[in-house]
Amino acid sequence: MAGVEPTAPAIGAGRAGRSALNILPRGASLRGILWQAVLLVVVLGLGWWLVGNAERNMAARGLSFGFGFLERSAGIPIGEHMIPYTPADTYARALTVGLLNTLRVAIVGILLCTVLGVALGLARLSSNPLLRALTGGYIEVIRNTPLVLQLVFWHALLLQLPSVRQALNPLPGVFLSQRGVKIPALVAEPALYWMLGALAAGAIGWWLLLRRERARQAATGERRPTILPGLAMLLGLPALSMLAMGAPRVEWPELAGFNFEGGLALSPEFFALLVGLVVYTSAFVAEIVRSGIQSVHKGQPEAAQALGLTPGQKMRLVILPQAMRVIIPPMTSQFLNLTKNSSLAVVIGYPDLVSISNTSINQTGQAIEVIAIFMAVYLALSLITSLLMNFYNSAVALKER
Repeated sequence: MAGVEPTAPAIGAGRAGRSALNILPRGASLRGILWQAVLLVVVLGLGWWLVGNAERNMAARGLSFGFGFLERSAGIPIGEHMIPYTPADTYARALTVGLLNTLRVAIVGILLCTVLGVALGLARLSSNPLLRALTGGYIEVIRNTPLVLQLVFWHALLLQLPSVRQALNPLPGVFLSQRGVKIPALVAEPALYWMLGALAAGAIGWWLLLRRERARQAATGERRPTILPGLAMLLGLPALSMLAMGAPRVEWPELAGFNFEGGLALSPEFFALLVGLVVYTSAFVAEIVRSGIQSVHKGQPEAAQALGLTPGQKMRLVILPQAMRVIIPPMTSQFLNLTKNSSLAVVIGYPDLVSISNTSINQTGQAIEVIAIFMAVYLALSLITSLLMNFYNSAVALKER
């Protein structure tokens, strides 16, 4: 109709309609909290139902749910243990022995696979075509072969070694036989403890010196040398400790009858597991190191070379600091994989946590409790490893000025 202006809808009508249809709070934060609370209730309810269902099923089979069995005598013979243990000890102590065995192979394996993997990664980028081809072939073969098969191979290879009396002696004090590997060992005594403490103090002193010089470089652009003062602390403090307390004694293995006495014994199972994990994981670490170095723009090493830096300085001061941001996250995953892959020790008879847990389940029938224990242990180990690597990642990360 002419002269009649269209009427605009009431301003609050649309809002009222939407608020009537929307039962949830309009605030995004309140809505998120509500959904999280609902999810938490669902998870807790599901957990309560699962626990109750497990208790009813176990009661129907004459079993009781709980961890009281840990105080009973285990009766499990364990050939390798880092703490005193007899079959008369409790299941709790038996599982502790398995945990320590797992930690031993995991910690040593992580250190060795890092060293070997970095060396292989650098060799993968070598200008020597033969070395580059050999390294590439090694990496491809190892990465594409199942780890279980490799563990069985190394264990079978060690069992083919000669007997104790005909043991191989590739290095002074090192003997290889069907009973494993014998190497010299330092005797646990006060002189050793003082030397290790001095070595740790020297390493901490070198680290503090590096931090101070990095701060000086960031503030003034100048940086004094740290290698010679650091080596002086790292080597000088243990030397002073040995002068004051005496040098630690070294115990050498000697053949006595049908076996060796003295030194450190590495069983065929432990040595095969360690070699298998290190060889397998180092192939992945090598590719991580290679990709991290290649991620640095080619202009960076060219600029370093133009400034007159030596190849070692170029790698240490220019390439690696930029490559570490790419290397550390996947390297953390490989460390976690090595720790979890150590559970394959049951294949070759090494008494790790999973192997002893399986025996405990067979003897007690407390499958849920035992599985919950080693799941919690592996979760804790993974979280601790991730936390330490995240701290290191933060320490070496490139920071803007």
